[in-house]
Order: sequence, then structure tokens, then C-alpha cells
Amino acid sequence: MTVKTSTGTKIPWVETPLIKSATLSAAAGCNIFLKLENLQPSGSFKSRGIGNYLVSKLDAVRSSSTSSAKKPHFYCSSGGNAGLACIHGAITLDCEATIVVPISTTPFMIGKLRAAGATEVIQKGASWQEADKYLTETLMADAEARGEAAIYVPPFDAQQIWDGNAGITKEIVRQLPVLERHYPIKTAAANGDGNVATSAPAIDAIVCSVGGGGLFAGIMQGVDEMELRQTKVIAVETEGADSLSQAIAQQKLVTLPAITSLATSLGARRVCQRAFEYGMRDTVVSVVLPDSEAIGACKRFLDEERLLVELACGVCPAVCYNGQLKKLVPGFNENSVVVLVICGGSNMSFEIMDNYTADPTTLERWTISK
Repeated sequence: MTVKTSTGTKIPWVETPLIKSATLSAAAGCNIFLKLENLQPSGSFKSRGIGNYLVSKLDAVRSSSTSSAKKPHFYCSSGGNAGLACIHGAITLDCEATIVVPISTTPFMIGKLRAAGATEVIQKGASWQEADKYLTETLMADAEARGEAAIYVPPFDAQQIWDGNAGITKEIVRQLPVLERHYPIKTAAANGDGNVATSAPAIDAIVCSVGGGGLFAGIMQGVDEMELRQTKVIAVETEGADSLSQAIAQQKLVTLPAITSLATSLGARRVCQRAFEYGMRDTVVSVVLPDSEAIGACKRFLDEERLLVELACGVCPAVCYNGQLKKLVPGFNENSVVVLVICGGSNMSFEIMDNYTADPTTLERWTISK
């Protein structure tokens, strides 16, 4: 896929595969498809939204009559994955990137950010909000005073980011009918004339993780644009990082006092306004799971699907493993079609997984059994 812009044909994200999972389908009791955003260049869906944001900003800068001759320098605050996407996108577009992460970011992730080619990686603040404040009020102010062509990159709260993430839904709609040629799929439509061209299955639900809300807002925007009026969107968070769930319950934006979940990639103490507005719709279901279920799901997902993802991603297959999905999808049956957005994430390794599973208190809380 190429996009014609002032950046030429450079585009820092890819179209990802949509596949059917036999093991998850068996566990859930319906057709489960995986949208493999973990295969994006940066290792997560962040390549889409951040990449689209970078491209749009460069287009605006390079088409401006006051454009600086200096190479643009992107500044991004992140728990890690948005930073990786910013670095990859910046290098692809021949620019520089400086990343500010909160102190909760692991040395493992900081090492990845530096290895990816960041100009600088700085740790500041207890959460993303504090890191972002330092970046915007101090770091960028100093950069602009030095005459840099500094461009701010938000991790989730911008229309260009939602536009990029909306591509996930659009690709799902385009890819799903083709899959009937390659997988055994039980659908009400397929039980009719069996013609692939006329029996494209309806999407009963899309399951996605929620941190600051950029992925969720993009998925919902795509649902609107593709007119998927009957599709439920299941928004999953972990306890201690559940700012969307609490906002929906109180019918107003809520700022968490702190992030206490191990799923630090979901570490936005407050979701963006757009995500909150989408979350109030009747077609959205909010689910909150304990860290223990995310850990168990990541371990089982690795074992059965051969895919290593971080806790923020593991919450999506968890709703299949724990039997909750049948309660969340209206009219659930063996013909239901559910797509899990496997958002990926780079803050996971075999050693990190071993550390999670070696914690006796975590083991006692596990509710997922193979």
C-alpha cells in the first residue's frame, strides 16, 4: 500500500493479515478472527495512527511557505509503543525523534527505544501525563528556543491518529469475505447458497484494548465509516488502568489517581474525549479484567498461537478463554463472527513472562486454565 504525499511514497505502516484462529474459536464457541497488528513495523498498531500523524504533519510543514530548511524533529511522550512507532516512522521519513517515557517504563522497553534509533530517550514522571507535561512545557520549549523544527506527537489524542487507526476496521471489512476461501467458517449466510461472493459474514463484534483511547476511537470511527450498525465493540481494560470504564460508569471523564496495573501500556490515567464519547454508545461494551487474566491469556496465547504479546494485548483473547464472550455478544451462537485486534506491543519477552508467572500472588489469582 502506498500513499502519495509530499513525503513521496514513504508510509510507515503496513496492511496486516486477518486470520481465523482454530484454538480461540474452539475456546469461545464461535468464529474468532485475529487482526494481526503485532506485525506492524514497530511491533504494534501504533504504527498506523502515529505514522499517519507524522505523514500529515510533514505534509503540512513541507507545503508551508514558512517551512524551515531544518530537518523536522519529532517529540513524543509514550509508555513505549507509541515511542517505537514514532521512532520507526521518523527514521522512515528521514527525520529525528526524541521520546519521553514515565518511570514505570521498563529498562527492557527503554533499551528497545534506544536500539530503534531514538535521538534521545528520557524518563520523567510517574505516569504518561507527567511525561507529556515535561515534554511539552520544558523539552519542546528548549528545542524551539534552539531553533529546532520541533513537532509534537501525541500518543493517542489527535484526529490524524484516529484516521490512521480507522484503517483497521476498513481492512477487516475488505479482508473478511475472502477468508471463506481459506478457512472453515460457520456462518448463517454461508449455510445458505454457500456463494462466497454473496455470503460475506456480518461482523458481530470487534474486541480491542483501551489505554488512552486512540485505538478504540479509530476502530469506532471505522465502524461508522463502514456503516457497521449491528457490530458491537468490546473495549477491554485491566484493573488499575480502567479510565474508560470508570468514565462510562460516572458518565464523565475520570482521571485515575495512579496506574496500578502491570499492563503499563494501558497507562493513561484519563482517556481522550473522543474515546469517552464513543464509550457512551449502546453498541459499546466495557470490560475490565485483572492482571492475572491478562498474564494467563498471554501465556496461553503464546502456547497455542505462537505469538508473544504484552499484557495490554492479552486482555483481548482473555475474553475468549474465560467464557465471557458469549455474555457480551448479543445473540451469540456458533455462527457469530468476532474479530480480536491483536494490538501487539514490544514490552514482553520470555524473561518478562517468566517473571510474571513466577510471582506466587499472581499464580494464586489466575482464573484461566488450559
